[in-house]
Amino acid sequence: MNKRIRVLIVDDELLAREGIRILAQRDPELEIIGECADGASALSAIREKQPDLVFLDIQMPEMDGFTILGKLHPKKIPYIIFVTAYDKYALRAFDVHALDYLLKPVDEDRFDRSLRRAKMILQSGEDWEQQIFGMIDHLANRLPHRMDRIVVKEEGRIFFVKSVEIDWIEAKGNYAMLHSGKKSYLIREAMSSLENQMDQRSFVRIHRSTIVNVDRIRELQSLFHGDYRVILQDGTTLLMSRRFRDRLRQHF
Repeated sequence: MNKRIRVLIVDDELLAREGIRILAQRDPELEIIGECADGASALSAIREKQPDLVFLDIQMPEMDGFTILGKLHPKKIPYIIFVTAYDKYALRAFDVHALDYLLKPVDEDRFDRSLRRAKMILQSGEDWEQQIFGMIDHLANRLPHRMDRIVVKEEGRIFFVKSVEIDWIEAKGNYAMLHSGKKSYLIREAMSSLENQMDQRSFVRIHRSTIVNVDRIRELQSLFHGDYRVILQDGTTLLMSRRFRDRLRQHF
């Protein structure tokens, strides 16, 4: 290509952004012009920097990927490669509308295929904006809004954990640990995905790596610099960072 493709990476999880950046930096035809950790900064960056290509996380708190696209002028939307933790049923909407996506955790070969396709479309000048909006409408009518139970695969068996039985959730890289009483379950799910799917009347994210069931909170203790210690009914002690404290305050 005559000029480098200007790339913006948008994901609220640091590890996810780093993973995409490492994969993108292998290609000399790409120029990474920025990274954004939330929807508001992503919206500003897209408007101001006008990237050619955006790796866009769908599930982000406060302003998700679809909301960002909805706020952009239809003729000023860059080419999008969606980054998602949606299950295969929901991903059919992307396939139907011929839009590309990367499923977390991102696979190197899959990344390379998506990038090759993006280059072809960018060179061809193909109109993809209407495909994006068509896909959003399709998904809006099909995706479940909240999970009332979570599927757990453990030692060759599959069972369900009811959401109301979960005390708190802890990030473990590309996985999450569900804590329910004295039991813990490891599932392959990103925190941003769980945050969007859990009932937000009961579950609040209090830290980049922690989601808590507010009905289990016994006490809050103020710490330095706006952080809080969160003590659960069973004595478990968690940290609430200043960045997330307003969410819990609004809940109560």
